[in-house]
Amino acid sequence: MSTAGSPHEAKFAERLLAWFDQHGRHDLPWQHPRSGYFVWLSEIMLQQTQVATVVPYFLRFTQRFPDLAALASASLDDVLALWAGLGYYSRARNLHACARKVVLEHHGEFPSTQDALIALPGIGRSTAGAIAAQAFGKRAAILDGNVKRVLARQIALQEWPGAPAAQALLWQAAAARLPDSRLTDYSQALMDLGALLCTRKKPQCRLCPVQQSCKAMALQQVQLIPKAKPKRAVVHRQIQWLIASNSVGEILLERRAEQGIWGGLYSLPEFADSEIIARLQALNLTALAPALEQPKVKHVFTHFTLHATPWLVQVGAENSAREANLRWMHPAACAELGLPAPIKALLQALAERSDFALSVVS
Repeated sequence: MSTAGSPHEAKFAERLLAWFDQHGRHDLPWQHPRSGYFVWLSEIMLQQTQVATVVPYFLRFTQRFPDLAALASASLDDVLALWAGLGYYSRARNLHACARKVVLEHHGEFPSTQDALIALPGIGRSTAGAIAAQAFGKRAAILDGNVKRVLARQIALQEWPGAPAAQALLWQAAAARLPDSRLTDYSQALMDLGALLCTRKKPQCRLCPVQQSCKAMALQQVQLIPKAKPKRAVVHRQIQWLIASNSVGEILLERRAEQGIWGGLYSLPEFADSEIIARLQALNLTALAPALEQPKVKHVFTHFTLHATPWLVQVGAENSAREANLRWMHPAACAELGLPAPIKALLQALAERSDFALSVVS
């Protein structure tokens, strides 16, 4: 489905920019200044995450790491600690790796071409286009979630936008609508339109500046487009968490492998059902009392639901955790580490329990 030759296509950018000048977002923190570092950082954070959630994280990040060199010289632990709660932790690992690569290979300055940007860790085609347009004013197309929705409705896309054929049509539509000037404002305007008016639910079509060219509106299919991703059966995973507490109330934390969920973060040691003794032995720990089952924890991921059963156990040999991936900490002090949200909540609740300190030293 090609949009070439549409009578309204040439005016799309003109109408969108006129709306943006009056109603767009002009005070986002990464717009002042709109540097390559700020734009890149915001684009990575905004992947799968809404602006309202990102803003406080962005402000904390730039306060701690005011420039690319500061981020590149930081430890991964520091980066993950500030990222904790944003989810999709591979973004944080790629962020750190990308900062170091730009410092080493590009003298600390982001390249301005899409090909060079795509070669960096964690930067795909749409993110590269956003950086090129936002930071350098390049004529580059973008296709984030909001933009996909806008363009899917503009061309009345009848497929799920994630399908390869649909992706090709959307990239074609994105490129066809690019203006020759004001590329920075245009890319922001397109994202703002999807975030503010052309929303997934209850889109405000009567206020839309490009309603004249919207084929979904003409066909009265706005509520049906874009089509939802085909549903898959919900997968449930069961796991056990070990809350090993020593004589001074510290909890043993274990850094997870970089691959997989919560990659690189500290978490509670895991074990399969009925294998707690083997897990303690592997950690060179001795149980001083029977393990106590704690309230179960449920956490929903994109592709599965995790059901965890924590077990609290008093242990001896508290100095046995000498490996680099193991660490003893009091639950109240764990906020300084990058912890998965459910682990952080569990340990905070544990620290607030009036009986916890007594139970671990008795």
